[in-house]
Order: sequence, then structure tokens, then C-alpha cells
Amino acid sequence: MMKIDILSLFPEMFEGFLNTSIIHRARANGYVSIAIHNFRDFALDRHKSVDDTPYGGGQGMVLKCQPLLDCLETVVDRESLVVLMSPQGHPFNQSTAKRLSQEKHLVMICGHYEGFDERIRDYVDEEISIGDYVLTGGELPAMVITDSVVRLLDGVITKASHEDDSFADGLLEYPQYTHPYDYKGETVPDVLLSGHHENIRRWRLKQSLKRTLIKRPDLLSQRKLSQEEQLLLEEIKKNIE
Repeated sequence: MMKIDILSLFPEMFEGFLNTSIIHRARANGYVSIAIHNFRDFALDRHKSVDDTPYGGGQGMVLKCQPLLDCLETVVDRESLVVLMSPQGHPFNQSTAKRLSQEKHLVMICGHYEGFDERIRDYVDEEISIGDYVLTGGELPAMVITDSVVRLLDGVITKASHEDDSFADGLLEYPQYTHPYDYKGETVPDVLLSGHHENIRRWRLKQSLKRTLIKRPDLLSQRKLSQEEQLLLEEIKKNIE
């Protein structure tokens, strides 16, 4: 069972997230243990303050070392990977999600206010950002990463369900259809009703390549294409032109 500990000043934000859908089932079935820790509980002064004005002046407040690191000390062990939610971190992607899903114990630190005391970074293994924008705190990024990681754990969902996901193999996912066959004149591609598995596979691959070319061409530049994919991509480009 994977263990996830999240350090946050706002544990109430996680209540709905932890108790619905796949995350709830994964916890109930024993695939993952998730605990939220309020590091305000570790503040030493009577006001339970966790932030202070920055040395050297400047706008806003900065998270102090002591409450956060004292809280961190109570949850880390030899198997822990400590991750700081930070706009300065490396971009989060599916590859990172797969790597994190192999960890036994993941600890995520959610910041708030204007930033961290720099010394907190000495206790962190890596920093992760979910995008080039600034959020009020690290709680939403922690939920995004937790959701992305937990669904990859063995047994949480069927392996086939996430193997075809967008980004799972470096391509965007092919189009999906279900009943009815005809909706206001828009029909399901006949190849999907043919029962010919090879033709369906090839159609899906071609659609994935086409979508990736149109929406995320940068992904194709990072992917080593098979001979089949190269031929299909050439065909797609000719039709687009």
C-alpha cells in the first residue's frame, strides 16, 4: 500500500477530494493511505503563527521554518520522497506521475502566502509545478498530483483504462464513442462497429497521431516514431494540406 502525507494549513480543503470517486475507493480498498497534517498545530507561540515578514523588507508574508519542519519530522522516514509544491519546480507530467506512483511514501508540502523560508528547501527532495501560473496555495496542486498518481496504482483502476490515456504513450488519446449510433445526424465511425480488431487499432493510432499533430505537435518532436507511425503521419499531413 502506498502512503501519502500532505502538509497543509487548510486540511478542510481535502475533505471532498478524499471522500469521493476513485480516491475514496482506493483508500477504502487499501491501495493507498492518505493523511493531511496541519502544520499550524506545530507553531510554538500562543497565536499559532506560521508566517512572518521577510528579512530585508518586501510585500507579503513568508512561511516560517519551525512549524512546517517540525511537522515534517513527524511523518518522514527512510522511504519518504518529500515534494514541495512550487511554481519554481519542474513541470508535472504523466511521466512524473508514473515515477511517483512507484514510491512507497510520498510527502507533499503545500505552501501559502508569498513563499517559504529558503531553509525549508534543504529538507525537500524535489519541487514540482503544475503549470506556469500562480495559485493561492499548494493545496490544489497536491490534489492534482495525488489524483494522477493514485489512479496509476495497481488495482485502483484496470490497467487498460489508463494505458490508453492521453500522454500515457506520448500521444493524445483517440476519439471515443458510445450509444446512440446516430445522434442528430452525427454517427459513430463504421470501423468501430466492424469487429475487425486490427483495423480498429490502426484507426485509433491514426486518430491519436492526428490529434497530437493538430493540438500538441511538441509531443511528436519528443517521441521516437515507429515505421507505422511515420507512414500514418505522412498520410495525415498530406490530407491536412
